[in-house]
Amino acid sequence: MSKIPSAIVIGAGFTGCAVAYDLALRGFDVTVVERGDIANGTSGRTHGLLHSGGRYCVNDQEAAIECIEENVILRKIASQCIEFNGGLFVGLNQSDLDYVDRWIKGAEISRIPIKEIPPKVVLSTEPRLSSEIKVAYEVPDGVFDPLRLALSFAASAKAHGALFFTFHEVIALLVTSGCVKGVRVTDRTSGNDRDLYADITINATGAWAGQIARMANAHIEITPTPGVMVAFDQRLSQKVINRMNEPGDGDIIIPQRKMMVTGTTSFEVDNLDYIPVEEDQVKLMIDRSNELIPSITATKLRGVYMSARPLIGSSVEGRSLTRTFKCYDHTESDGVDGVITITGGKATTCRAMAEKTVNLVCKKMDVKRSCTTKDH
Repeated sequence: MSKIPSAIVIGAGFTGCAVAYDLALRGFDVTVVERGDIANGTSGRTHGLLHSGGRYCVNDQEAAIECIEENVILRKIASQCIEFNGGLFVGLNQSDLDYVDRWIKGAEISRIPIKEIPPKVVLSTEPRLSSEIKVAYEVPDGVFDPLRLALSFAASAKAHGALFFTFHEVIALLVTSGCVKGVRVTDRTSGNDRDLYADITINATGAWAGQIARMANAHIEITPTPGVMVAFDQRLSQKVINRMNEPGDGDIIIPQRKMMVTGTTSFEVDNLDYIPVEEDQVKLMIDRSNELIPSITATKLRGVYMSARPLIGSSVEGRSLTRTFKCYDHTESDGVDGVITITGGKATTCRAMAEKTVNLVCKKMDVKRSCTTKDH
């Protein structure tokens, strides 16, 4: 009888949980380690937008295509986590109107279904939007509950045999003769260390992926770019509201259950474990959102929070970096075997990220099992 292949997944955010689920379905013995609880990092601090791809279709069409394809799949396999409310791209001034033709062309290339809606019709269904709206297009955006989405993948992985060790922080990769054999973790509840071994280790730690890779003397070209989000205690729109323009600060409003979230800024930091919330950024979010929904300034704040995006690349401004994802085989890039890194992407594309990662794992280990997560 052949040996069951084993894998360790570092990180229990959207991507790590999706990777664990895919691995488990393909017959792997899966162990997930996470230094906090599930969705402890960026995944627990997202705004919850199920992307149509409309925000990226002009300058990052690869990411836009990934988003619309996975949007359709998640609606089928994770419908219990999603509100199918749709979204709007709205233009208020000449700068917005100048962007429309490029955006329409990008949406067509990216195969994103769009529909122009007369401003009067939009205001009849979304009366709190600015009366200055000059153009509006409908897109298949949606809203997901971040914790439920992560837990859905985690619970499904666990149902297929995956083990989860939360509050276990990786302090070292166990490297022997240029090959990662496992991880050393600290149980943060007891302070005890232990070694875990597996045939392959997958680094799915998002913005922290570079830190983990360095434990094996491997390198990843990644730029963590945090952004502030502001939550309000009322829901002033039913649909996701996007500004019809280049992605910028405070250009999106996401209804989330009985509240709404607006965001987001984009900047770089050195310390991912301490990202301060700056008052000027909060004010910027409110002021920019007020252009879309004027009554937002009179709405009570529910909270303010930060999250760090794991954007691929460096040496350019954060918003110019791609929102697509990349899977790194460190045997090829760094001469270190036994470890793979998956990073970049969006919550919307976590299933596709997992599929690409596990396809690479199976190829490396000569495991001939296909991905089935598109269907369930």
